Amino acid sequence: MPRKPASAPLRLVDAPRTAGASGGSGGSGAGAHAASSTDQIVDSITTAIVERRLMPGTRLVEQQIADVFAVSRTVVRQALNQLSRDRLVTLEPARGAIVAMPSVEEARQVFDVRRMVEGGMVRQLAQQITDAQVAELRGHLKDERGAVARVDVSGRTRLLADFHVILARMLGNDVLAELVADLLSRSQLIALMYQSAHSAEHSQTEHVQIVEALERRDARAAVRLMEQHLASVERNLRLDPRTPDLAAVLRPRS
Repeated sequence: MPRKPASAPLRLVDAPRTAGASGGSGGSGAGAHAASSTDQIVDSITTAIVERRLMPGTRLVEQQIADVFAVSRTVVRQALNQLSRDRLVTLEPARGAIVAMPSVEEARQVFDVRRMVEGGMVRQLAQQITDAQVAELRGHLKDERGAVARVDVSGRTRLLADFHVILARMLGNDVLAELVADLLSRSQLIALMYQSAHSAEHSQTEHVQIVEALERRDARAAVRLMEQHLASVERNLRLDPRTPDLAAVLRPRS
């Protein structure tokens, strides 16, 4: 699939045009419709990024998006703000919204910190996890499996990331939960862009193994499995850029 230059016109995923999207009678109905439109824009842009139709650095023009979805620019701004919080979009004063350009070095640093934080996190959780919390994790694993099976790329990415935040919250430490959530959001775009269906399925299987260790209250196994999991995720993201063979690239074709 050809890459679009950053200046190319914005084209989203088969976004249906809904009449009256920016108006309507009744405050609650209008509010619900605006929320639905916001979610639709977020999902559409997310999918376009994942499918490489919106490349890093692409400018997201508010009016173009508003025209595609037949909504107000206010609704578009809400969607862009949400995407910015997810670190999929960068909001710049002079340029407006652009698709975020993930840094490989930042991703490596994120995984370094995650290994330090999450190893200790599961060690402590294994010592105090309750049966109710194990059941909650089992329910989350079921949702993960469903998203992976449906090839729901944005959904599986969020759920696979949420797993780690849930573990942090189970310790009752809000600061830790916020730290883990921030670390996950920093690497989310890279996961969206570079995680294949196979590696997502592999991650889901590793989550199951971590939960099984926690259910056994086996702290040593939980730490080992978490460290192996994070190393596997980082490796599967293919963060190391490939150096091209110039001779092969530049050799004249016969």
